[in-house]
Amino acid sequence: MSEYLVLVAPSSNRVYADAAPRLAAAEIETVLAAFGSTPDVAPIDLAGVDYLTISASGDEVVPALSNLSATFALFEREGELLRPIPLQRRQFYPSDLVTIQKYQGKTNEQWTRLLLNVTAAATKRPSKWLDGGLDVMDPMCGRGTTLNIALLAGYSVTGVDVDRKDYDTYAAFLKTWVQAHRLKHTMDRGASTTGGRARGREFTLEVAPTKDAFKTGDTQTVRYLSTDTTDLGGLVRAASIDVIVTDTPYGVQHGSHGDRLSRRPLELLDRAMPAWIRTLRTGGTVGLSYNRHVAPAENLALMLEQHGLIVVTDWRDSPFRHRVDASIDRDLIVARKES
Repeated sequence: MSEYLVLVAPSSNRVYADAAPRLAAAEIETVLAAFGSTPDVAPIDLAGVDYLTISASGDEVVPALSNLSATFALFEREGELLRPIPLQRRQFYPSDLVTIQKYQGKTNEQWTRLLLNVTAAATKRPSKWLDGGLDVMDPMCGRGTTLNIALLAGYSVTGVDVDRKDYDTYAAFLKTWVQAHRLKHTMDRGASTTGGRARGREFTLEVAPTKDAFKTGDTQTVRYLSTDTTDLGGLVRAASIDVIVTDTPYGVQHGSHGDRLSRRPLELLDRAMPAWIRTLRTGGTVGLSYNRHVAPAENLALMLEQHGLIVVTDWRDSPFRHRVDASIDRDLIVARKES
């Protein structure tokens, strides 16, 4: 058993900064449990600096701690000394891929990364989170925060959103970003059709961190579909996705064309879930970030179970629940496809 200390990254968001240590502790316990470890996690003050101390053993501990959403620095404690440990972080591209976009309503990047980590660790093969073998989908992706975080970590990712403005904005951003960083890539844009029926628009970016990697085919793919998230048949291959993660909506922008789903996200999720589950591999997981004010936890858990998923996080006493503002009581829930 070794003792590690995590220095939590500072956050410019005051509310999230206050919650980050507690959320990081919950993330540590959840992720390491997926690898068969039962860590002891606690806050500690050393020389006026706040850390999280983790007592754990196993080959996956250092890689897992390195890739936590809030890890800024990692140390191993040896008596009264702290030995810095090089982070084994999965970061294949410059970090401004995630940080450069600023717009109203953008989800906190640490929270999005936490949601992806916890959801990926809950699959039947959590090792794919660390070895880069994940295929990720955000079926309500907006302007692409999840897509950028997945790409940064070296995963291939699919995004879906019916909002044409978000689609155009993200396509322009990504094209400009890869060109500015002189990354070898190809990008194709066009209409989505199946059986002669127009289904919206899409683009596919294939990119690699180096020219040599691109030449050998060691690439990542970002695919964005501007279409109805409740109807993905023929657009996203069945059983091709390991992890589905998304921020559930508070408005109507992700609903079906011509359909007013008012402001009840559970109705949208109930309609979309069959299309999403169809794309998911057996043993894959769905992770939802949601607002308890508009989607009661017990109703959301019941809905997921009614669609044949097994809820694997504790929604009754969730360690991830935190207040964003007076109107948002944010939490996450993860469910797995067993068959």
